[in-house]
Amino acid sequence: MHRVDVAIVGGGPAGSAAAHAAASRGADALVLEKGVPRADRDRLGPDSTDAAGILDYWVDIMGIHPDEFPEGVLQGELDRAEFVGPTEACTLRSTGIESSYDNFGYTMHRARFDDFLRDRAEEAGAEYRVQASVKDVETDLSVGGDGPRHVLSVASGEEVGADFLVLADGPQRTVTNRVLDRFLPEGREASERLASTKANHIAYQEYRRFPEEVYDEVEGAITFWWGVMPGHTAYPWVFPNADRVCRVGLTMPIGLDLDEVDDPGAYALLREDDERVPSGGEYVRRLLEREWGDEYDVEEDFPVVEDAGKSKGTETYPISSTRPIESPVDAGVCVTGGAMGATSAFHEGGDHVAVRTGAIAGELAAAGDVSAYNDRWQEAIGDEVLRNVALAELCRDYDPEDWDDAFRIARRMLAEERGFRMFEQKFGAGWGATKLLLQYKWIKWQHRDGGYVQLTEDEYAY
Repeated sequence: MHRVDVAIVGGGPAGSAAAHAAASRGADALVLEKGVPRADRDRLGPDSTDAAGILDYWVDIMGIHPDEFPEGVLQGELDRAEFVGPTEACTLRSTGIESSYDNFGYTMHRARFDDFLRDRAEEAGAEYRVQASVKDVETDLSVGGDGPRHVLSVASGEEVGADFLVLADGPQRTVTNRVLDRFLPEGREASERLASTKANHIAYQEYRRFPEEVYDEVEGAITFWWGVMPGHTAYPWVFPNADRVCRVGLTMPIGLDLDEVDDPGAYALLREDDERVPSGGEYVRRLLEREWGDEYDVEEDFPVVEDAGKSKGTETYPISSTRPIESPVDAGVCVTGGAMGATSAFHEGGDHVAVRTGAIAGELAAAGDVSAYNDRWQEAIGDEVLRNVALAELCRDYDPEDWDDAFRIARRMLAEERGFRMFEQKFGAGWGATKLLLQYKWIKWQHRDGGYVQLTEDEYAY
């Protein structure tokens, strides 16, 4: 049996960050990654997907400045976020949160980012294996002396023993749910509560090369359209990369039934003859037609870039839409990143919180005691999680008219200059703003002191 101090399941941002932190502190760290191909990656790697980008204060949460990146990771600087409703819009030019990063944010090449994190971990002394799917994990808390607390069964037939286990297998939680089930009483299983079809959204995006004039229009902005397609936190987007390539995509709940949508005719991206929710590709085509179809032929002037993304310029992937979970730290287990629900469908991503939670887990595992992990990650990203949970709950029942009202109010609340601080201002921007602020503050109060956690440490039985 191969023995290590820290075994890490999953080699994405959280897993690589955990490996780097553990190895940097002298621990034997092993990353086990199943490995998937991408059109824009030369080697197998994690099932990674480009997200919106990184905002200024996310740089500090992540703890890695883009100055550390090798060439090609950073794709472009951002100076704003555009939020577009059916008829109203709002521009955010500042997050309103102090940061060491001078710009509004940046977009990046996710596959190269993952490769950078892997190389960084290996340079620190960690071992990173691909084509190493973990099939099972057995934990024996009675083991003492020289015996490993965790034994991982790899698809190759090898067994790996480890004192600490970091679960970083993303929002699908393929391994995480099986591990957590063993620490939860019957009827409270993670595999039921956190099943991907219930707990996640599905996202789809295409890499398209924009006409020069249109790229000049969208460059520097991450743009979200709200209230144009049904579903809680369902929205399409355009995110600019380099060389006039933009990612055009959307996120929506899994299994959304069009028959359950109130007034489907109110949504700009639905058609009268739709019998079911459109496919991701159809949604993308409709968005491009709606925004630029009067002047351009979408398929000819916005061609798909087939050597980008996972497969022929497209990618489909899950993204967490749950509140986060705490880990069974008394068993020496830390759940990180998308597996713990720290990423968010509300803002389309979470590389920053994945890296941070992974780094905390690796640091504590190297020190030989992960008991503080749940407290440490909440201290590091609790404000970010609480904000996302509150905003997602605030808009849970929004229809297209509500989104227009929200963006109209946001402009009055000086969203452009104040950023997220607009929710901290005193009342006085009219009744609409006062009502919005009260709702937001009430939701935050309800989820205060870690109330955003949906699976707590005290639920585990050892």
